[in-house]
Amino acid sequence: MKISPIDWAIIIGYILFALGLGIYFSKRAGKNINEFFISGRNLPWWLAGTSMVATTFASDTPLAVTEIVVKDGISGNWLWWNLVLSGMLATFLFSRLWRRSEIITDVEFTELRYSGPSASFLRGFRALYIGLPFNCITMGWVILAMQKIVVITFNLPDTTYTKILVVLGCLIIAGVYCALSGFWGVVMTDLVQFGMAMIGSFSLAIIAITKIGGIGALKDKLVENYGVQHNILDFTPDFSTGKMAIITFGVYLGMQWWASNGVDGSGYIAQRMFAAKNERHTLLATLWFNIAHYTLRPWPWILVALVAMVVYPGIGDPDHVDPALQDPAAGYVMLMLDYLPVGLLGLMLTAFLAAFMSTIDTHLNWGASYLVNDFYKRFIAPEKTPEHYVMISRFSVILIMVFAGITSLFMDSIAGAWKFLIALNAGIGLVQILRWYWWRINAWSEISAMLAALVVSIFVFTLPATEDEFALQMLIIVPVSTIVWLVVTFVTEPVSTEKLISFYKKVRPSKLGWNGIIEKINESDETNITTDTFTKIPPIINWVVGVIFIYSLLFGIGKLILGFNGLGGLYLLIAIISGYIMYVNLPREEKNNT
Repeated sequence: MKISPIDWAIIIGYILFALGLGIYFSKRAGKNINEFFISGRNLPWWLAGTSMVATTFASDTPLAVTEIVVKDGISGNWLWWNLVLSGMLATFLFSRLWRRSEIITDVEFTELRYSGPSASFLRGFRALYIGLPFNCITMGWVILAMQKIVVITFNLPDTTYTKILVVLGCLIIAGVYCALSGFWGVVMTDLVQFGMAMIGSFSLAIIAITKIGGIGALKDKLVENYGVQHNILDFTPDFSTGKMAIITFGVYLGMQWWASNGVDGSGYIAQRMFAAKNERHTLLATLWFNIAHYTLRPWPWILVALVAMVVYPGIGDPDHVDPALQDPAAGYVMLMLDYLPVGLLGLMLTAFLAAFMSTIDTHLNWGASYLVNDFYKRFIAPEKTPEHYVMISRFSVILIMVFAGITSLFMDSIAGAWKFLIALNAGIGLVQILRWYWWRINAWSEISAMLAALVVSIFVFTLPATEDEFALQMLIIVPVSTIVWLVVTFVTEPVSTEKLISFYKKVRPSKLGWNGIIEKINESDETNITTDTFTKIPPIINWVVGVIFIYSLLFGIGKLILGFNGLGGLYLLIAIISGYIMYVNLPREEKNNT
């Protein structure tokens, strides 16, 4: 065991800090569920956006990226790089609409947008489905990653008993301060975690590259160990390997980003949109999140993964002589232990613990918001005191924590869990987009999309022909679920006109798909309703420019780091031009809700 007293002091100090923060914010969080779940809608953009970044950096993230790079090279990251398209869509088309809705959870949106018993059923069903099983699967792989880190770091036996002890220890720490502090504690620890994680991950990458002789030596040794044909450093897949590479890349860019759940920024990202001060702060927070998430964080992880492939040849081979290195994700932790000096190792381990806690406390708080606001308060006890709902919220945090811990014991692959969860929600994304832009979408559209995706994905994952082919799975699940929800939409009754009018007047989305409703509003109101773009050019143009900016910045930084200066400079030039266009079109005034 290589943990020094200094390292232990840093780790224990952070734990005490988090618990102290929980106690400090407990009184404020205890006022009502607005404070407990969305911080009283008072977060500035930089805090809300940084919280988004921090909560998407869990203990699993660098390990999963390492696993991806070892198996598929840098281009394997298109599994999540494709989501730049949906991230910028959420920024420019949906972030302001979410804030304008003035709700506590995105599940509450169902009864703002839809009418009748089907809307109530959908709200209750989504609250339970996402709040418990869906949420617990996500937390399960985060816990699995933390368990792997602890087992390798302290050289513990990789047994079920060890897993249980690790899970209990980690969850108790995160659960206690989350239950005490509510969302205020979540975002404040996120801010600290972001700083620690960035310092730790960049330090490890710099030290690892230096230890093996620099970028040039890294590239030479990758060729020596794996051959030039492996194309580890390519940013796009090697299409010469066969049709499957072309199909997979096509699915990533042509289907996955719009077909999966959360394409409109819903979930825990929307929770931070609700908590922002106003619409401008919401848009800026989401933009900052996407810039940091896709351009600042990935390269330290990717570099460490490449170094691991050089330092530990054959990593990821199920027949490797070292059992620890049979798991490709283990390379990241092994390099930490082998390369980081005293103090910095403690900082890095604390950053992992903080990353774990920031993600777990987010999912605990977010999941509890569904169980309390959208199920318990809505259907079981609608007339209780604010203090009562806060008490139930804290109990819900503990309940979800227990279910998540149990779920983690049945997982063995982080990247595999990522893919399963994406497939489980395939086909839902298009409904989430259209519900803002087409009046005909109803509650049954969402219900049928969710159920179809659930049933078809479980069936497809059992087919031997698609077992290891994620793209083929998506090509089956998305069309089937899409056909199902489209048929259901047209054979069921539309949302009542009164509900559509009240929704449009409150949220004011684009005129696209709402002309009939706008005409009815203008017939009954003295003044015609208008939709403001809030930015100087149409949001869809900002989306295109934003996507170009993110990808060119991502690739430019990567090419320069890897020594391809000409191409890197070209990408950065494109990033500067597109970034300037995007900047001049951002809102300058404080746009408050009406």
